[in-house]
Amino acid sequence: MSIKITSINYCPVKSVSFQSIENCKIKKNTGIIGDRIFAFAKDLDLEQAKLFEKSPNERKGKWNKILTLKNSPALNKYNFIFKGEKLTLILKDKEILSIDINQSNEREALSNKISELESSLKQPITLIKNIDFPFFDTSISKKVDFVNSVSLLNIQSINDFEKKVNKKIETSIFRGNICIDGIDPWKEREWIGKTIKINNVSFKVEKNIPRCVAINLKPQSDDNSFNLLQLLKKNYNHFDMGIYLTALDDGEINIENTIDLQL
Repeated sequence: MSIKITSINYCPVKSVSFQSIENCKIKKNTGIIGDRIFAFAKDLDLEQAKLFEKSPNERKGKWNKILTLKNSPALNKYNFIFKGEKLTLILKDKEILSIDINQSNEREALSNKISELESSLKQPITLIKNIDFPFFDTSISKKVDFVNSVSLLNIQSINDFEKKVNKKIETSIFRGNICIDGIDPWKEREWIGKTIKINNVSFKVEKNIPRCVAINLKPQSDDNSFNLLQLLKKNYNHFDMGIYLTALDDGEINIENTIDLQL
């Protein structure tokens, strides 16, 4: 049985969006082009936000200055759709505001709208953008502060988890870039250190993905009573779901591709 891709997804805005696509371009050492190219900075004045936006070195040790589901669970109620030059804020399947991302006054209007809708958020918040150095805070080794990565989920591992806990678990909770089917539950954990190939792109499998409290949030809700993190530990004695990949080539992948495991 071949290992098939069941979905490809990316998050234009870090932590606050999840968008499914049929195909995507991959950039070496970066991943899916467009993934996490926006973020909301918090507790920074405009000049500080600009530095954080432009320089990856400015972000080291300062990831608490970014709005995430971990520090701002209310954001889980929202989604963003990015198409062309338009970024659209969605709440309960309703379009709230659509902006031209190249217009600074419109980016400011979007930041203000988020603050208006969620008064609990500390001011100021600022929408920032960097295509070349997206807002990843993943670490794949002790030698690296953060790297751009691609996350891969095995659908059968999630299905196994569902059976263990007797709960319906949507794959979107884990925000996987690539979801696959065709291998046994948790078999992907044996791929660490190996290389896989999708279409014309090779990926190094770096490590398991340790999950955080964000997976306790119910879909499209700020209700954090789902307790998935605790249930992972209870049932498997780890907090992992999925694996991190590093792109070794430029190229393109699509939902019709299969996975080739390089031995």
